[in-house]
Amino acid sequence: MDTNNQKQSQIQIELTDEVAQGVYSNLAVIAHSASEFIIDFVNVMPGAPNAKVRSRIILTPDNAKRLLFALQENIEKFDAMMKNDGAFKQSFKDIIPPIGGIAGEA
Repeated sequence: MDTNNQKQSQIQIELTDEVAQGVYSNLAVIAHSASEFIIDFVNVMPGAPNAKVRSRIILTPDNAKRLLFALQENIEKFDAMMKNDGAFKQSFKDIIPPIGGIAGEA
């Protein structure tokens, strides 16, 4: 692809102040149909009986796969950076507990 085609296909992405603040989530619930993937980002508070969906993202299957590959690539880069830094000695399974595996206390 030549430089002119690359310049024409660039998209200007805008980030509002509200969206730039981000939304904290410690749980993702994923569902899918034949035509879309739905990811609900939830904030679960320890000991609370209810949790609210903070954000919902709806993706086509192709874009869900692109997200998977992008996350995988970035996690690999993060792991490599942390290992090279000497501060990252544990495996992923040692760091991230299974869902529901640890009781929270306030």
